Formats: sequence, structure tokens, C-alpha cells
Amino acid sequence: MRRLLIGTVFLAIAPLANAQPIATPFPPAIAAPQDVAYLGVITLDVDASDVTRGVFKVKSRVPIAGGRPITLLFPEWLPGNHAPRGQIDKLAGLIVKADGQRVPWRRDPVNVFAFHIDAPAGARALELEYQYVSPTQTAQGRVVSTPDLLNLQWNNMLLYPAGFAAKRIRYQATLTLPAGWRQGGALDVESETANVTRFKETDLETLVDSPLFAGKHFQRIDLTQGEKLPVHLNIVADRADLLPAKDEHIAAHKRLIRETDALFGTRPWDRYEFLLALSENMGGIGLEHHRSSENNPGATYFSEWDKTAPDRDLLPHEIVHSWNGKMRRPADLWTASFDVPMRNSLLWVYEGQTQYWGTVLAGRSGLWTGEQMLENLALIAATYEARAGRVWRALEDTTNEPIISSRRPQPWRSWQRPEDYYSEGLLIWLDADTLIRERSNNRRSLDDFARRFFGLKSGDWTPVTYTFDDVVAALNAVEPYDWAGFLNARVRDVAEKAPLDGITRGGYRLVFKEEPSAFQKLTDAGNKVQDFTYSLGFTVGEGDKLTAVQWDRPAFNAGLAIGAQLIAVNGLTYSAEALKRAVKEAATEGGPPISLVAKSGDRVRMLEIPYRGGLRYPHLERVSGTPDRLSAIVRGRAR
Repeated sequence: MRRLLIGTVFLAIAPLANAQPIATPFPPAIAAPQDVAYLGVITLDVDASDVTRGVFKVKSRVPIAGGRPITLLFPEWLPGNHAPRGQIDKLAGLIVKADGQRVPWRRDPVNVFAFHIDAPAGARALELEYQYVSPTQTAQGRVVSTPDLLNLQWNNMLLYPAGFAAKRIRYQATLTLPAGWRQGGALDVESETANVTRFKETDLETLVDSPLFAGKHFQRIDLTQGEKLPVHLNIVADRADLLPAKDEHIAAHKRLIRETDALFGTRPWDRYEFLLALSENMGGIGLEHHRSSENNPGATYFSEWDKTAPDRDLLPHEIVHSWNGKMRRPADLWTASFDVPMRNSLLWVYEGQTQYWGTVLAGRSGLWTGEQMLENLALIAATYEARAGRVWRALEDTTNEPIISSRRPQPWRSWQRPEDYYSEGLLIWLDADTLIRERSNNRRSLDDFARRFFGLKSGDWTPVTYTFDDVVAALNAVEPYDWAGFLNARVRDVAEKAPLDGITRGGYRLVFKEEPSAFQKLTDAGNKVQDFTYSLGFTVGEGDKLTAVQWDRPAFNAGLAIGAQLIAVNGLTYSAEALKRAVKEAATEGGPPISLVAKSGDRVRMLEIPYRGGLRYPHLERVSGTPDRLSAIVRGRAR
């Protein structure tokens, strides 16, 4: 009887053991954005006065057709972020009502940025209340609100209806600030009463593209002397004493606008607002928008001008994006709304050429000296000459890096390759510029490409998309050449050698000397590191810990990794100066090897680094008898 029972049970469950598991069906897809106008104007009231705790209180009224379900979305894919970085984790306290009665909401189980609501029959609007709880320390994310200033990004404040193109959804926004604060941004103001600003009605696309900076210490400077298409510098600061700038420093920013005029020939906006934070308390940022940009180069940008040169290409870079990235935009990066994934294949144009022009314009405007531009270029050239990962990963694939890593720190940057499309892209466009100059006997240059390709209409900020073939065609219109082959070899193919032909053709060569350049000293001081990249193959940061280790270089081969703490060098307590002496001594005939004591976690060990090449820091050296095209490139064009 027992045997029969066991056999019966076995026969009963055997088919289940072999059956395919049954998965829960996915919910219906969220409606894709359509080029259809939404049925009414959404109001958005933001109370940003709680700057002590950084809590933004939001109320929004969304017109609806009662009795129909509606899906509200939090912005996920944001222009300029190159990845799905919407901060949905900081949306809290969501309450939905209709006609004063609470209405339940359901988060989509697949797209956590989506909220489904069954609107009651007869209801004409949903009333939303929630908070954006901004980070209070850097471990939580970028700090955007302090007792002295704030950075408001409208995409963090709103929920919008699915199924409609962002350009076809209308918003009326209101902002409450702490008493006495002033704000700068690109939105048009309808009225201001005490500490409440009511902005003119606009579309969702423009709203998200128009952040603002506000603070108790504020200054607005007209960089274009009241011209028809003006540019302003809106400055907020941690303290009032950080605001003053010398006349010559403001003059350089004014020349920057003249140089963009000379380069592109147009101003693709009704006005442009630089938002500039001088702050150590608010998180750093450099983010482009069509009619503005968010910038925080640090608190002492003006007050310690001689020390801040490495940060002075930030504003040139961000304003160039108004032409490259906003007016002209890669076709696979343009989307109708913020729930549609973006593709980054042309970031080596979007960011790479912008990086090039930002560097050039910093020199042309006087924000940098010509020598500073060359010293910066030497650092870039040396970085990519030593980039070990280029043997396996093409530059184009690094355009996926914002999505792959979300800009988290990498254990082996030189091997994994971070977002190299920025500065290696710069080298490629320098290569193209010098090649055009050489082939045309200096009659044409990449300036001609910039004016033809990006300088479309003044006063018009309607995006125009471009493809790889469009870039090639525009280059050929300037100087006939195999530009498709040129770009494919440098961008899409694995290239074991860095694209340094632009430096050579520019009349210089990369060399290494025993002392760092003045620009590198400022860069290292700002980053709080001691740089031994091109000798031992590492950098040392605060607490004597390694902040970078180069793949397959002496330190790597000795077993060191990021985070190791240097305790001693050649029998002496570690210091940067002691290590420099050890490197110099090892390079002499019969000199002792470099002996280190390093601590990793709870392990301490002694090791020797068999390196005898001396200290090496990158510089550019003029090649006599060759055309000095780099100096020609950095020469100002504006009258």
C-alpha cells in the first residue's frame, strides 16, 4: 500500500517537474509620446524656501478627462545627462486628489518612473502634492540647496502625462524662494510679488531646459551691453565677498561672446543666461541647456583667479553646446519626451568637438593664456597616449559609458576606458582642424565647418538633427577628403595609437620633463593629488592613498591598486617629496631601487618597484622649422 501510494504521488508530480515555469505577464506598454496637444495647462507651484533641510514642496494641478485612466511620468532621460538619471528616488510624499477626495495611485511594476491613476468620473483635474527631498550630504547625491543658495531643476519637480510630446504639454510654473533671495534663469517672468515668482506659460520641453540658480548673494552682469540677443552672467555665491570680479576678468567673459560670434556667426537664442555658482557647499556641475547653462567651478573662481585656470574652460564649453548639442543635435539623441531612451553614438561630435571649441575659445577670449592652452593640451595628449584600454575598446563604445557605469568610479580607468569621447574627441578634432589647414594652405579651417554646420539662424532655437553622414558631408564641403575613412579609423576602429597627429601637424611634439608645467601644478592642487602617472603609474591623494593606478605600469605590476595607502618610501615615512627623491635617485647610475611600504585594508606589505626612468611630466615642445598652427588656432578672431 505504501509503495503504491508513493508511486501514485510520483506520477502526479512528475509532469510538474518537467513543465516550463509560468512567468507573470508584463503590464501593457506605457503610451509613447504623440505629437498631440495635451488637453489643458498644468500648473506647477514649487516652494523652495526650506533651504535648511533642502526640501522642495510641490503642488501641481493636472487637467484630465474624468473617468479615464491616466499615467503620470517622472522625467527619466534628460538631455545633457546621456543616461537615465532622473532622480525618482527623491520623489516623496505623493498624494493625489480629485475634487478634494483622495485618489489611489499605482506605480508601474516595470517602469518605476510611471504612476497609474484611475481618474474618477466627472473629475476635471487631479491635484498633486509631493516633495523633492534633495540630498543633504554628498553621499546621497549632488547637494542643490544650502542656506545661502540653491539650484532648481524643474525636471525634479514635476510629473507629466504620458502619451504626449513634451513640446505639446503646457505648464504654468510658480516659485517661492526665501525672503530677499534673487534668481537667474532663462524662463520669462510674468510677475513677482515679494518672494514669489510667477513665470509665463511655456511648454514642458522649454521648462525642463530652463533651470535656475538663486541665492541671498546674487549679481547679474550684462556681457553684451544691452544687445538684441543678450547674454548675462547670473552669479550666486556662498558669501558676498566671493562675488566681486576684476574688470579684466569680466572683460574676458565678454570677449568669449565676441569669439563665439566670430566662430559661429549666429546666436541661436532670444537670450542666454550663464548660471554661475561660486560655492563649495553646493555640488559641482557643468550642464548645458539651449538658452542657459549650470556651472559651478568652485567658490574662488574670481577671488583666486590665478589659481583657477583649470576651471576656466567650463563656461566656454557649456555655451558652445547651445550650437552643438542643442541647436544641432545628434539624431539618435533627440527624443520627443523624457521617457524615451537616448542613444549616444555621436557624443564624440556632441561632446568631443564641444570640448575642442571650449578649449580654443578659452584661449581666444583670454580666459586662458596661449601657454595655458598648450600646457592643458600636453596633459590631454599624455593621458591618451598612455590609455592602455585603447587596444581593446574603440572610442565610439565609450559613448555608452554614461549608461554602463552611471559615472561611478572605475577601479582601472586606463584599461576600462571612461568617457574618453570628450578629450580624445578633442584630439580628433584638432587633427581634423590642422589637416584642413595643411591641405588648404591655411585658407580654410575647422572654423569654416563650425559656421557652416552649427551657425544656422540667430534668434531661433528649434533643434536640427544630424547624422554621421551629415558630419562627413559638411567636412567635405569645407575641404574634400576621405573624411568617412578618417573618422571611422579614429572613432569606430580599435586604434592602438592615440590621435596625436594634430599636435605634430600643429608644429609641436609631446615630451616629458622632470618638472610639471604651471598648469599641471594648478590642476593637481585643485584635485588634491600628487601625480606620478608617467613614471610609477599612479596618483596619490588625500590620506596618502592611491587615487588612480595605470594598467600594466610599474605600480600595477608590483601589485598596487586604488585605495592602497603609502606608509613609507625607502625606509622613511611617506611624503610626496620623499617619493620624488626616491624616483630621482633610482634613475642615477647605481641608484637604489624604489622600496615602498603600503597598506591595503588590514594588510601591510613591503614591495619594490623596478622603475629607473626618473620623474616624467608632459609638455609640448615647439618643433623648429614647422608651421606653428596651434598658435594660429588659438589666435582671437573677434574685432
